[in-house]
This record gives sequence, C-alpha cells and structure tokens, in this order.
Amino acid sequence: MTAKLFLQETVLLVLMAVALFASAGTLDWLAAWVLLAEFGVLSLAIGLWLRVHDPALLAERMSRPVQENQQPWDRLFVACLALGFFGWLALAGLDWRFEWSDVPDGARAVGAAAVAGAFVMAWLTFRENSYAAAVVKVQEGQTVVDTGPYRLVRHPLYVGAMLFFAGASLMLESWWALAGGMLLTLLVAVRAVGEEHVLRRELPGYEEYAARVRYRLVPGVW
Repeated sequence: MTAKLFLQETVLLVLMAVALFASAGTLDWLAAWVLLAEFGVLSLAIGLWLRVHDPALLAERMSRPVQENQQPWDRLFVACLALGFFGWLALAGLDWRFEWSDVPDGARAVGAAAVAGAFVMAWLTFRENSYAAAVVKVQEGQTVVDTGPYRLVRHPLYVGAMLFFAGASLMLESWWALAGGMLLTLLVAVRAVGEEHVLRRELPGYEEYAARVRYRLVPGVW
C-alpha cells in the first residue's frame, strides 16, 4: 500500500507540474515549485498517517475514482472536477506567462498558510471520519459523525478544498486562478447538496444531524 501511495502521489505531482509549466512556457517559476513541494509533502504526510492509523480509509481513498456503486451524477462530477482542476492550474500558468495579474507581494505567504490549513482540515476530517470516501456512497457499517470539524459544518473536507483553491491561487499570484477556484468551489458546493440527498435517504440519523448542524460549508452563511 505504501508503494501505491508513493506512486499515486508522484503521478499526481507530475500531472500538476505539466499543467503549470507547460502553460507557463517555462520551468523558471519559483512559486509553482513551492506549491508543488508544499502539496507533495503535506499530502504524503497525511497518506502516511493514514497508513498507520486508518489503512482501510487510505485504501478507500486510493481506490478508483469511478466505482460500480457510485451515483451516476457523481461520476460526472469526478470527470468535471478533474478537467476543471488541471484547467485551473493551466489558467494560472497562462496568467504567469502573460502577466495578467498584479497581486500584492504578501499574497504568496497568505496563500501558503491557506494551503496548509486545507491539509490540516483534511487531516482533522480523516481523524474523525473513517468513512470519508472519495466518492459519494454509504458504506457498510457507516454511522453519522458529529465530532471534530463536523460539529461546525457538515462537509469539512470540502471546506479544505475551498481553502486549497484560494490559497494555491494566491501562491501562484493569479487573480484569474482565484476566479477559476471560485468556480471549482461552486462545483464542490453542488456536489455537497447531491451528497446530502444520498445521506438523508440512506444513512440513519443524518436527518437529525443536519438539523443540529445547520451549515454545510461556511458557518453562519451556508
């Protein structure tokens, strides 16, 4: 499993690097290298933590993104998110090449902190929820989780995704990428609504949990 983890992480980083540097037209882009390094180190750290503390969840997270028991609309979501993710990185690269954005100097530090926060949120989610699969489904033995970040919002892993899209865009100093990240966030929000329809229908106790924890992603807002 460890070898598979390293292989998947390497492949993902290579694909991200291709999207960034091919669109930028150069390898001389320090911010992109820093983002890839932070992403690689933190995602690998979480993977290794799961390898020790919750190998079943790690195996689930590393399984195929399209599965037999997956909702058809969720398969479409996975495809759209994958295309949107790499398109978003390419947009940041084009912004770097053509110098469309003028972002304050401190934006990269703020962005790096937000990216780190995204991975912390992912770790907190995985620590509390051993059923945090990458696809929308209710697993055998799954129960409602209302501890940790689930006390505040119903989809903390999606909150982490929002932080990552915003933080990475700032690290890459691209207002255009930030706008693209907002579109990806909207896509994730749509998935959250669809996922809740499944959970309300198939997971006992979720209806009561949703009544207690009112907000999906942003406390006090939605």
